[in-house]
Amino acid sequence: MVRGLKFRKIKGLISISMLVLLALTNSAAYGQTSPHHPDVNYEESRYYGAHLCAYSEFTCIVVKPGDTWTKLFPNKREREIVKRLNRTNMALSNRHWIVVPTELTEVEYLDLSPFPPNIHPTHQKLLVVNLGLHAFAAYDEKGQLVHWGPVSGGQEWCSDVGRKCNTVVGNFRIVRLGGPECVSNKFPVETEGGAPMPYCMFYFRGYALHGSTLPGYHASHGCIRLFHDDAKWLNKHFLNVGTQVIVTR
Repeated sequence: MVRGLKFRKIKGLISISMLVLLALTNSAAYGQTSPHHPDVNYEESRYYGAHLCAYSEFTCIVVKPGDTWTKLFPNKREREIVKRLNRTNMALSNRHWIVVPTELTEVEYLDLSPFPPNIHPTHQKLLVVNLGLHAFAAYDEKGQLVHWGPVSGGQEWCSDVGRKCNTVVGNFRIVRLGGPECVSNKFPVETEGGAPMPYCMFYFRGYALHGSTLPGYHASHGCIRLFHDDAKWLNKHFLNVGTQVIVTR
């Protein structure tokens, strides 16, 4: 574990994103840079959660019976920040513990991004999905990080279809956008479709990004699940047909 890390200040706040990046780059599980973009490290890492408990900038609290997101975090802004950090928007009854920034009242959600705040400009918008970090990053034409959020990808095995459901990885382009009424034409299997996929954004065959519930681990049939607000923002304000999407483990 890395000790004695030095952090720079951004607008008077601790840059927690730098903490996460430094911790990851000093982890034995963090390694090569993807050839798809020279400034973004894509190696899978499982260190987006529990390892943060070792740092003074974070605290991990035990979820007690009866705890809810609203009860623990009455302030909506703070509540959403903690949900993003823990990669889940499901009820707290599904969790045993959560990690919380110690300076929650001051920190901004972009400070918690596990991605670089800037990359080499590509002069086009770019969406990066890192399944290892359980997160996505949206970069504008200048290479500036403008938004990030949690994701949940395909689970290792889907018993209802009897096969692996890993999310396809690679370099893609958005091919089709749907609205809030978008639904699957395949799942659930028993009804041959109908599962809600609000604000679906297809990037390869039947694979899409869309709004859903995120449990904090990969649980889909292969699509990339997003918080509903993130899916709506990407669909309405960032992605277009043809926008580049990089998906990696």
